[in-house]
Amino acid sequence: MDVQHASESHPSINGMCNYVGISRSGYYQREIRRNHQSPRKLRKKFIQGEIKAIWLKSLCIYGAGKITQELRSKGYKIAERTVGKYMRELGIHAVYLTPWTTTTRNSKFDKQLINILDEQFNPLRPNAVWCIDTTYIPVHDGFVYLTSIMDLYSRRIIGWDLSETLEVSNVIPLIEKTKHSRHISKPLIMHSDCGSQFTSEAYNQVTANMTLSYSKKAYS
Repeated sequence: MDVQHASESHPSINGMCNYVGISRSGYYQREIRRNHQSPRKLRKKFIQGEIKAIWLKSLCIYGAGKITQELRSKGYKIAERTVGKYMRELGIHAVYLTPWTTTTRNSKFDKQLINILDEQFNPLRPNAVWCIDTTYIPVHDGFVYLTSIMDLYSRRIIGWDLSETLEVSNVIPLIEKTKHSRHISKPLIMHSDCGSQFTSEAYNQVTANMTLSYSKKAYS
C-alpha cells in the first residue's frame, strides 16, 4: 500500500473548502439540498472524511486520541469515543509494532539507556527533539514495517521509510536523509524505544553527535 499516495489522493473536505473559498456550513447546506440528507447524517459523513484524511496523512499511525486532537484544533466539537466509533465504521485503526521479548542484557548497558526526555513533550524550537519509532502495517501477504521520525516541536512526521524487515540497515539511511532534508547535522535529542535497531552499534554510529534518549517502559 502506497500510504503517501493515498494521503495525497484523499484530501480532507475541510481542506477542499478552504481551497475553493467556501465555509464548512456553506458546504453542509449545499450538500443537504443536493442529496436530501439530514444535517446529522451529513455531519457524520463530513467528519468521517476528515478522520480518514488525518489518518492517512499520519501514515496510518494516529489513533482516536490523536485524531480527536486534530479535529478539535480545526474547530470540531467531538468526543474521542465518537471518533473511535467512526474509525471502526470506516475499518481503519492505528497500527502498532507488536512487542517482542528481548534477550537478557548486561545491567551496565541497561543503565546507559536513559530517558532524557522524561515526558517533557514541549520543546521550545524545531529540531530540538526528534522521536523515531517503528510500527507495522498489515498487507495482503503479511506486514511491512514503517519507521518514522517526528519533530516533537511541530508533531510533524519529517521522515519515513517502509521496509519488509526490522533490520537497522533500513533505519540508517532514513536518519541520514532526514538530517539532510532538515539542513542540520544533528537534533539535540533523538528519542526512541529500546528496540534492537535503536540500540545497535550501527545506530549508535549514525547518531554519534546526538543525545540519545530511550523510553524505559519499552524494556522495564
